[in-house]
Formats: sequence, C-alpha cells, structure tokens
Amino acid sequence: MTAELVRGQNHPLSQARLEIRVSAGTPIVAAAALSDETGRIHGVEWVAHPGAPTQPGLEVSRQAAADHRLAVDLDALPEAVHRVGVLLALPAGGAGPVRFGAVAAPFVAVTGLDGGEVASYTLTGLDTESAVVALELYRRQGAWKVRAVGQGYAGGLAELLTDQGLSQAHQLAGSINEAVAQGLARSVQAPPPRTADGDRSRQTATPALGPDQGGTAPQGAPGPVPPASPYGGQPPGVPGQPAPQSPYSGTAPDPSAVTQPSVPTAGGPIDYSHPRRQNAAPPPPPPTAPPAAPGQPAQPVAGDATGWSMEERLYNQVWGMFEDLARTTAAYRSAVDFAESRMDKELEQVLSDPRSRIGGQGDAAREAARARHAQLVAQATEALDRDLSQLTAEADVVEPALPPAYARWDNPVWHAYRPPMEIPMALRLGDLRLPEADRIRIPMLVRLPLERGLWIDSGRTGSSDGSFTDSHAMGRLAMETAVAHAARLLAAYPAGEFTVHVIDPAGSGAQPLAPLVQTGVLAAPPALGAAGVADGLARLTQRVDLVQMAVRGGAADSLPPGFDTSQQLLIVNDFPHGFDDRAVNQLRYLADEGPDFGVHLMMVADREESSGYGPLLDPLWRSLLRLTPAPDDHLADPWVGHAWTYEPSLVPPGSQVLQQVLAQVAAARTKYL
Repeated sequence: MTAELVRGQNHPLSQARLEIRVSAGTPIVAAAALSDETGRIHGVEWVAHPGAPTQPGLEVSRQAAADHRLAVDLDALPEAVHRVGVLLALPAGGAGPVRFGAVAAPFVAVTGLDGGEVASYTLTGLDTESAVVALELYRRQGAWKVRAVGQGYAGGLAELLTDQGLSQAHQLAGSINEAVAQGLARSVQAPPPRTADGDRSRQTATPALGPDQGGTAPQGAPGPVPPASPYGGQPPGVPGQPAPQSPYSGTAPDPSAVTQPSVPTAGGPIDYSHPRRQNAAPPPPPPTAPPAAPGQPAQPVAGDATGWSMEERLYNQVWGMFEDLARTTAAYRSAVDFAESRMDKELEQVLSDPRSRIGGQGDAAREAARARHAQLVAQATEALDRDLSQLTAEADVVEPALPPAYARWDNPVWHAYRPPMEIPMALRLGDLRLPEADRIRIPMLVRLPLERGLWIDSGRTGSSDGSFTDSHAMGRLAMETAVAHAARLLAAYPAGEFTVHVIDPAGSGAQPLAPLVQTGVLAAPPALGAAGVADGLARLTQRVDLVQMAVRGGAADSLPPGFDTSQQLLIVNDFPHGFDDRAVNQLRYLADEGPDFGVHLMMVADREESSGYGPLLDPLWRSLLRLTPAPDDHLADPWVGHAWTYEPSLVPPGSQVLQQVLAQVAAARTKYL
C-alpha cells in the first residue's frame, strides 16, 4: 500500500534499487545531491544533474521535462553518504514560469523496479520558490527511509546548494543551467510540425560502456553512455541506454525528456505529453493473458509491461528481459563459485590433517566434498534452466511483435514498412547474449535521438567463436554494418527529418555504400580525397556552430531561410586516410558537441591505424559507442559486470529488404519535398 506523505513525514524503505518519478505541469530540472550525516554536500561530484547525470548509485535526467524518472541504488552509494536529496528547479533564463506558485503542484513518487509505489508526496504550498528539496532518502541505524521535505528557495539552485554547505554552489548552478540550455538544441527538427497527438514523454534507460570507453567494463548494450548507471546503459541504453543503463548505453537518449517541437521557437520547449498524464503513472499492461495454473509459470505475452503505448510496453519488456537474464546468470555464477570455494575449503581441511590424508577416512571425506559440490551445482543448474526456459518462451513471443525500429532485418514486419510519422523511442543496433544462455538473444536498443556517436571497429579482432577475420574482410564487413545501421536510422525517422553524409576519402567503401547511393537517400555523393574531407567537415562544424549560437542566444527561430533542421549523420570511412590535423580536430569537435545540436558521427575505423596521433585521439574513441562487425565479447553492463557478446544487426545474405526499405524512404522524401 502506498504511503501518501505530508511534509516532514517519513516512511521505511525495504528495497535498495528504486525509481523516483516526478510529474509536473511544466518542464522542470531534476537533480539529486548526496550528503553526509549533517546534510553537507562535500563537492560538486556529490551532485547528479543534467550536466553530470550519473554518480555512484544515482542517475538523473539530462534535460528539463514535465516527467522525470530518477534511478537510485542505495547499496551502490559511497559509505560516507547518509542522505540523498531530490532537487527540483524551474529552468533559468527561459520564457517559462519563474516560481512554483505559478504552476501545478509537483508530484513525486518513490517506486520499486516493478512500478509499485512505496511512498508519494505532492509539493503543495509553494509560492515564490524556484528550487525545492522535494524528498530526502536517509540512512538511520543501518536502515533507509524516505522523508517528505518540501523546502523551497526563492534564490533558485544557487541558494539551495549554498544552504547545504556546497562552496561552489553558484558555479554548479550555472553549469546546470548551461547544460539544460544545451539540451534545448534537440528542438531543432525538420518542419513541418506533426499533428499526431501521441504521447511523446519517455522512460529512461542507459547503455553499457566498454573498458576503453570509460565504463566499468565494456556504451552499448540493450543501449550506451556515461559512468555506470545503477540500472546498468545506454541504456540500453541492452534494453537498450536502465534498466541496468542497460548496456544500451547508451547512451542512451534521455528517456524522461519530452520530445521537442519540430519547428524551434524562442519560447522554449513544447510539452507533448497528454494533459491527463502529466500527474499520473503509466497505465498497467492490459490483461491479455489468462492467469497461470497453480504451480505453473505464467504464459508470456508481448507487451506485458507498463507504458502508455505498445511501443513503450515492448521497450520496457525488452529491458526487463535483459535484467532477468543478467540477474539469473549472476545467481548461477555465484552459486557455482560458492560450490567451488566450499569444496576447495573442505578438501584443504582434509589435506591439512595428517591422519586423514591416507586411508579410508580421507577418501570418504574427499568423496563427500565432491558430492556436496555436485549437488550445489545441480541445484544452481536446475534453477538456471527453469529461468532460461521462461525467458526463451518470452523471447519467442516478443520478437515477432516488435516494431520495425526494434526488429531484426529478417523480421517480416520490414516487408510492410512505411515511413513513420514520429520518431520511435529507440533503435535496435544488434543482439546481446551470455554464454550460459546462448540460445537467448536480447535486442540491444539505444534511445533516439542518439546521445553518442557510433564507432564500427574495422580492426583485426577475435570473434566470440575463436576465429579471426583478416583486415580487408573486416573493413568490408564493418562498412556493411555501418550501412545497415544508417538505413535503420533513416527508416526510423519521418520523411525529411534525417540526413546522411558520407566521407570515403579512398573510395574503398563504394560497394557496401551502393544501396545508399543507388536509392538516392544520401544528401550528396560520398566525399572523396582530402578536399572532400575538408569540405564535408567544414559544412557540418559550421552547422553545429550556427545552431549552438542560435539556441544559446534564445534565437532558435531566426535560423537562415531554408536551413536544414533535420538530424544529420556523418559516416566516416577509412579514418585517418585523408585527414590532416585540422580535420582531426574538427572530427573531435563533432563527436563532442555534435549530438547536442543534431549532428551525429559514425566512424568506420581501425584504432591501430590512427596510433600515430598518440593520445590526442583517446577522447574521440572514448566518446563513441564501440560496436564490432563480427560477434565479440566486448560489452558489459555496469549493473552486475557481465561481459555480453554483441552481435551486429546485419541484413541476411541475398535479402533485398535493405533496398526495399531505402526505396520507401527515398519515395517518401521525394513526396515530402
């Protein structure tokens, strides 16, 4: 039963991994601050905010939005942390309201991972305040509780953070406001505005990071993105960006962010969420499956998760499958490790006693230790097989029901493809699996729009089956993988809202690029030679500069007439061939600043070939989500640390589905123009 708190009331927490859901009638900024027993914040690294959305045990939204989902893992918090404060603030410097008294009372709920509410609090009585400490999770005598605070500050975030003992309060408040302002760049989309009234608010998930990408192990899993999320993404970002951020890390795009308007305006972002949904949790899944017989597992049903739409329910279900597989595999490995350590300890005790080393007594003790080991392993295997059978049955019904953006290329749904009217929540970049469950493939979903660029590694690498691919074949396969991913992105966006450019200095990618070139979906023919590299990079860096200045200056509606406001993707093949120092710096600039202003990067490159630049390019590789064109164990979820085998999403040999989909995209674009 949910505890409806009033100001000052507390309630015990029985779970360590929680979600904090925030609903408001206007876009607000959500942050979380860690503090010690006295309530003091020790430094800026103790605050998770849009500019630094992940901290140990915490993950918050990257943008101002009317609905937020904050992830908290109490067990992952540093020992010195005794309090977690949930901070809400109105965006500074915009055209929106400047005090909470002018908007609907924000609603905050603490929920478990199953969506069930533990406690809720409606922040009433606010007036001139522009920032507020909504809730506080605090540790008392080893147990965690939640307290409704509702302490507001008319001086905004700077006053709030100062009151909590942070010496750099004003600098941090400025950084948060700047990060929120940069997030408004996502409002630069292609006209005309869509009239569909579907709900555009989304739930979050984060991707997993590779060891060379700043993660705890290996952005990409059912999603890619920054430091480890308490839910492991990518999100999924495998599903996927949260969920465990999900190895999809990825990044992960920010699920709680509301999609911005198609035509930018100086008045700030538009909230597309349904008015009646702004202060309500998503509806439960429809009861489409009959209850299971006693003692029998429930029959899986596609879309059997919470969400406003079937797309969102499937997205959440895929992430749930990823979490279940990670959890059951972790339990199995832990049980086997325990059995091994217990047997070793018992055998060591037998050998340490000279009287039992020889003779029947010692043999009997050793045999008993091995029997206990076999029994424990058998029990763990039985539990694993039971869980995998249930997951296999669920995968069998979910995979055929996935929409095109989530589906494999061999899914029949692609044969009925039509260009969408709005952007889907996420995109499938491949599959993830674990060695204990080789028959189960979890879709690796990353949120849209992309928050990180992609790096298709064309270097010589060992595949998961132990074989090796030579450099020439790997380069060709990497380019085919890049084309398949680019086609998916083109197919996921409405007509005219996604543009693809290609830089192929040596022309080595001509054959894999043929489907894009022949169908006419490219903005221009692939750029060749050093001159093509310089021209292509100059145009896109100039575009980023122009949009950046327009957005930060509050003049997003004053872009030049005819300016292409669609999302841009640059595919770079054979890097660093044809690149000089200036071009390398421009490429790094696009990788760092481009995603926030509608320009995304897809590198097809062998890192070893660019080793001559030394550590200069290390930040570039770390900023990209590394994918391989062949199956490889290079992705890991930061939630439990599994090394997942990634398999790219490739078109089946001999299939014409890629050309058919691209032809549909080209036809829709011609009609749109």
